[in-house]
Amino acid sequence: MYLKQLSVINFKNYTEAELTFSEGVNAFLGNNGAGKTNLLDAIHYLSLCKSYFNPIDSQQIKQGTDFFIITGAFNKNGQQENVACSVKRNQKKQFKRNKKDYQRLADHIGLLPLVMISPYDISIIIEGSEERRKFIDNVISQTDNSYLDELIAYNKLLINRNALLKLIADTGRYDPNLLEVMDEQLIASGNRIFEKRKAFMEAFTPIFNKHYQFLSNNAEQVELIYESQLLNEDFAPLLKKTMEKDRVLERTTAGIHKDDLQFVIHGMPMKKFGSQGQQKSFLIALKLAQYSFLDQQKGYKPLLLLDDIFDKLDDERVTKLMQMVSNNDFGQVFITDTSDVRAKNIFNNIGVDVRTFKVKQDEIYAQN
Repeated sequence: MYLKQLSVINFKNYTEAELTFSEGVNAFLGNNGAGKTNLLDAIHYLSLCKSYFNPIDSQQIKQGTDFFIITGAFNKNGQQENVACSVKRNQKKQFKRNKKDYQRLADHIGLLPLVMISPYDISIIIEGSEERRKFIDNVISQTDNSYLDELIAYNKLLINRNALLKLIADTGRYDPNLLEVMDEQLIASGNRIFEKRKAFMEAFTPIFNKHYQFLSNNAEQVELIYESQLLNEDFAPLLKKTMEKDRVLERTTAGIHKDDLQFVIHGMPMKKFGSQGQQKSFLIALKLAQYSFLDQQKGYKPLLLLDDIFDKLDDERVTKLMQMVSNNDFGQVFITDTSDVRAKNIFNNIGVDVRTFKVKQDEIYAQN
């Protein structure tokens, strides 16, 4: 699978642009603030129906205009897939596949799998557990449509249970039968999500270890550990045990919404003891493992988007990374870089052709 053409109108800093891509490596080159990352984000929209960086669609519309349109022509298994996303101010987002509207955006997720590696990914390490759960959920959702539906159902049940706990605290009226019915639904949904996350991590962790050891040349010992309350105790008794605590705090303190990933280097937390280079290597290995997992599950190669990944990596790790993404394990690749010559030299040194685009503010020039 690869993206043949991309067209944007009134998207972020672009008034209008149309690009044709190589099936291999494509590089957007230009100064900071020129709009290189915005092109990657447009591609992300076509795959996952949203921005990688900002959940508010209306904020992606070019200032002074009322709408944006992104269209893409993909080749998937020899068949053309035309995808279009449009957003008008104060209107619902429209998403079309081959000119037909989707009734649910969730139905598109997984059709055109994609992995993005960006400096913003550092939030997975330094922020709270929600960021790490999002990472797990994003990968599984691209391979299992029912998982996304289950996640939506669980979150609705959780909101309802928390609202009931607050109502009990406000009114003093406690109906154990109503809470029991709600708990049964939450337990059933939570158990299904837990089993899928657990199975995913069992398959994913060895892939991650392999990528990190290659990137670091076996120089560092790292661990990726899945943490869940449900690993040690069944959900039903756990929910009963925490009932009094839940009533005091007016929220649900047990369940899969508390799951986390622990990142470890040499037995210590990566967040506190990993250098910037080690943290970046960890994140890249995490994302490349995501890529390999999606490839295995889908049977075709996702798109790989690399945003400003050369900073904070030494030359050896950069070369190893480029060797990895340029061999047969990876398909179409999009990268951004501030240096006009660095990306070209790296790929020339490993004998890989790269199509380059010079980006200057809202203008893009294909260089070859």
